[in-house]
Amino acid sequence: MKRITHSLKRINIARILSKSIILGLLATVSIVASSIVTTSSKANAQTPSPIDSTEITNYSRALLTIEQSRIQAFEEIKKISGGKELPAIVCNQPKTIESLSTGKARDIVKKYCQRSQTIVQDNGLSIERFNNITLKLQNDESLKRQIYNTLIRLQKKPN
Repeated sequence: MKRITHSLKRINIARILSKSIILGLLATVSIVASSIVTTSSKANAQTPSPIDSTEITNYSRALLTIEQSRIQAFEEIKKISGGKELPAIVCNQPKTIESLSTGKARDIVKKYCQRSQTIVQDNGLSIERFNNITLKLQNDESLKRQIYNTLIRLQKKPN
């Protein structure tokens, strides 16, 4: 009986961890989206087209890669700052980047922001399309579920 209980605890812990990772990724979406917002008013005026399964997969791949990059940048900055609490940083708001205590930390953030844009484009999405999906994701439960399921699938089998 102990084996069954232990096995169930392991499954629950794994489920909780995977949900935590996914929720962290989705929370990061808003930060990432704000980091790559363009100034094009034309993109904002257009009605976004439906999101197909290829775009959902590309978006999810981009999120996973950006999250890895974010964690790495965060760890580097944490080392530089001596473990101090970091301010909220938004890539398209220079004041938040300038609030960092060292030039080296600012350089890390700037590289992260540039890398995020490259990741989005490398995954077959324009910055505008990525942002449109992010905006739609905030209010579309069906889309959230599709992206959540895709993130889980990609984590289990990246290719």
